Amino acid sequence: MSTTSPMQASRLQQTLKYIFLGIFAVPWVAVPLWMLLVNSFKTEGESSVLSLALPTEWAAVENYTKVFTEGNYFVGLGNSLLIAIPVVVVVLILGSMAAWAYARSNAMGLRVTFFISAMSIMLPPAIIPTIFILTKIGLQGTTWGYMLVLTATKVGVIIFLAVGFVRTLPTDYEEAAQLDGAGRLRTYWHVILPLMRPVLFTGAVMLVIGVWNDFLFALFLLAGKANATLPLTLYSFALAPTGAVRWNLVFASVVMTSIPLFIAYVVLQRRVLSGLTEGGTTG
Repeated sequence: MSTTSPMQASRLQQTLKYIFLGIFAVPWVAVPLWMLLVNSFKTEGESSVLSLALPTEWAAVENYTKVFTEGNYFVGLGNSLLIAIPVVVVVLILGSMAAWAYARSNAMGLRVTFFISAMSIMLPPAIIPTIFILTKIGLQGTTWGYMLVLTATKVGVIIFLAVGFVRTLPTDYEEAAQLDGAGRLRTYWHVILPLMRPVLFTGAVMLVIGVWNDFLFALFLLAGKANATLPLTLYSFALAPTGAVRWNLVFASVVMTSIPLFIAYVVLQRRVLSGLTEGGTTG
């Protein structure tokens, strides 16, 4: 009578887990991805049906050429990179600084501001007051104003993620740095920031996706085609003169908009996964 060793049972469990996740991913990942790709190869009339079938008439070259020529793809790509990179970096730094202060203090005032910062994640965007304030300071319709709003609205995500993480970190390193004469800024930069790397990598992934795909704020806060991001270029050129949606161009544009995120994921996936692993063993 054969028995199953604990190692074999663990491998079987892991195999079954991957099989289950693969089956679960088919309707939620594979099917939408296939629909996105296959409809980007169709003509305008055939793509309006939104089916999963292969195109009867291929129009891939024409569709993707229009994305680059008529869709101002490179303008939108440049603006998206110009906005996303500084916003993500600034939010990570400001959010991690605030999280450290909140996690290490028992002051009632900081507790209140922490809960306000965390609640900002759930509150709907206040477009009209935002436009009013930006108009008063002369930044409405500019890239700087848009970046300022994104920074203010996204920093709560990092604070919410990082405060609990910092609370699990021992204070020994901070105390040692203070004994060596390091100030608060130096302690943050050389001690706290490296220790927060796992949670910051996770937060960076969320930030990049949110900033890169932002449409609502961009629609109201950016003026002119020269300042348009990729979601705005998609919105502006995908509509036909009759007002109908040209789905073939929409799908082709979504594919090209997603490619930079896919490249970033391929490049950074090991770093992110290793960061998550380190975060699981911290403390």
